[in-house]
Amino acid sequence: MPVSALELFEQTLPNHIYPQLSLALANLREFIPGVAKLLSEADLLNGMPEVKRFTVLTSKSFSALVYQTSTQAAAETKLTFEAKAIAIFLTDLRQQCCQQPQLQRLIDQALERQAHKTNDAKLQSQFTLQILAALTPTLGQASLPLTYPQQQVTQDRLLQKLITQIHESLDLPVILTTAVAAVREFLQVDRLVIYQLSPGSDEGEQVSSSGQAATATPIPKGSITHEALAGSEVASVLHYQEPFCGVSSQDFFHKYQHGLTLAIADIEPHYHQAQCLRDFLHSIQVRALLITPILVKSQLWGLLIAHQCNYPRQWQPQEQDLLKQVGEHLAIAIYQAQLCDQIQRQTQTLEDQVQQRTQELHAALIATQSAPQAKSDFLATMSHELRTPLTCVIGMSATLLRWSLGPLTEKQRSCLQTIQDSGEHLLELINDILDFSHVQSGKATLNLSEFSLSALMQQIMQVMRDKADAHEVQLKANLKIPPERDRFIADLRRVQQILISLLDNAIKFTPMGGKITLRVWVETNTVVFQVEDTGIGIAPSQQPYLFEKFQQLDTSYRRTYEGAGLGLALAQQCVTLHQGWIDVSSVEGQGSIFTVQLPNQSTLPTNATTLGSTSLSGGRIVLIEGNEEEATLLCDILTAANYQVVWMVEASAAIDQIRLLQPLAIIVDAQLPAQGCMSLIRRLRELPKTDNLKIIVLTPAEISKDHQRYLSLGADTYLPKSIQPEDFLRKVEILLSSASIV
Repeated sequence: MPVSALELFEQTLPNHIYPQLSLALANLREFIPGVAKLLSEADLLNGMPEVKRFTVLTSKSFSALVYQTSTQAAAETKLTFEAKAIAIFLTDLRQQCCQQPQLQRLIDQALERQAHKTNDAKLQSQFTLQILAALTPTLGQASLPLTYPQQQVTQDRLLQKLITQIHESLDLPVILTTAVAAVREFLQVDRLVIYQLSPGSDEGEQVSSSGQAATATPIPKGSITHEALAGSEVASVLHYQEPFCGVSSQDFFHKYQHGLTLAIADIEPHYHQAQCLRDFLHSIQVRALLITPILVKSQLWGLLIAHQCNYPRQWQPQEQDLLKQVGEHLAIAIYQAQLCDQIQRQTQTLEDQVQQRTQELHAALIATQSAPQAKSDFLATMSHELRTPLTCVIGMSATLLRWSLGPLTEKQRSCLQTIQDSGEHLLELINDILDFSHVQSGKATLNLSEFSLSALMQQIMQVMRDKADAHEVQLKANLKIPPERDRFIADLRRVQQILISLLDNAIKFTPMGGKITLRVWVETNTVVFQVEDTGIGIAPSQQPYLFEKFQQLDTSYRRTYEGAGLGLALAQQCVTLHQGWIDVSSVEGQGSIFTVQLPNQSTLPTNATTLGSTSLSGGRIVLIEGNEEEATLLCDILTAANYQVVWMVEASAAIDQIRLLQPLAIIVDAQLPAQGCMSLIRRLRELPKTDNLKIIVLTPAEISKDHQRYLSLGADTYLPKSIQPEDFLRKVEILLSSASIV
């Protein structure tokens, strides 16, 4: 900006009256007839290096330019009414705003409305009166006798900007720093500071001039935490710790707590009796003070203080009101930040408590999960250890009863018979416990075979008839099995356990002279066993506990009928292994009906949940796995499921072997060296007659990016190595069954 080109037309004025002149131009715009254009530095995206601030008003009847230079050590305010000077200023301004098309259009409009000769006399006189009023000193500072609406508008904009920032930001230091700078700029003071009281500072003692602790209310302590300066010539007082920044009386502490705003136009007459305080204020170049409290929830948090350094200043009511309003809004921001900090601390505390509780629950869950497994392992181990000597007891007592070396008295024979009966009963209980613990631990599998249902019923009736006769209970069978549907596939031993448990339970709880009927019939792909008795029945309240382990209706029945309460629980577990269901209907005092339905294992759906529910057709599977431990585990799983497994370590020689073996599926490790897995999949799919060959890729849990690539090369699916054996086998069977259906 060629400022020198304007010097022919401009007048140099005191720097401090620039705000009044700028506001006067803005106010005069409302009295200009027609269209008037007002521009200022606020309309620029980037500042002008030669000009600190400017306001230009252009119209057909009145034009004026006021600007403040920033190139000199002490800035000056200059004013001109000359059309030529204003045109020079606007033209140069337009060139500097070449990257701002919208602003260029505004400048062009301002140039069009510029007066070409002289200003309107009436408007010129009105503005001249305002200049004279601004130049009239009051206590050494210019003051305006007029109230300008534009000043109130600018003040409202400043407050609205501060409110918006408070609502949009939780960064308290940024809010305070921005507010201090904006308010200092608006008030045109030399220094604006925030004096923050120290937490708990009001708990200290007041010390008298004699050095003794006084009993009066202590003066709070603090320091200046934020400040904004008009220039480098103004000394910084940041972090200064003088209590209340030089306020001498502690009475002001109480007044500030009640919202007092203190305005001191000149410290010389105000503190004429406080030499120490006056010297302190002189040391930091303070001549006039404007102080307002910052009250957070009715508690004094700090002070917002304006300093005028070189000359007195009469603080206008609107200036005091502005500082007070800013203090109130800053109090809201501080309280908001305190709440946010409190919430964050509480959230962190809750997170720590949740994490601790989660760890405790995890530890409890592990303990809970390990307890049943430990119990099952203990029962299985102890059952084996008890059954071995018990077998000897039963065998030796039976030998003595039948082949004694000498005659036995009735007492001896009775004792031996008791030993044998008790041993057999104990062995039966141990076997039940062993079977139940084995099933419950998840280690049980189904040993599938094909057998005759009618032959099974004859065997069961023969085994249980002696026991029924001993209890004087009538036992009969009702079979409805067509000859062509007599063959059935299941685990024969488990089916025997189910029927023996149900019949034994019926015999036990049926009084003498009662009847027990075993019915068998075949439905579509299922066989139904039904045991009906005329026993004591089961109360509705007891039926939900019927299939729980170690349960026997109630205590009175437990005293009357022997047993560990495992029979029905074991029967239900065996039914579950076959993916069947068991149900009971009973009327207390009239009897019970137990119904079991078992599916034919040859027609089971492929989503079986146990190793025993595997396909009976078997088939050949080629496993290509370089890790011996993992290969051994997979071979055991597949072999137990009646598959023939061929294990290969490397993929290089697998093609010829696969062509020769013609397997149902290929299971290949994704981590074979030199991309052996992907190369093998690609080569297999290029072979003829491999459309029905299923390819399964074993992937480690952390690999994910190559999954789709395996499928795109021709793999049918991928399975993680960490999968449970039951889930692994189930997914393999689902894949193979889809091929057989096709």
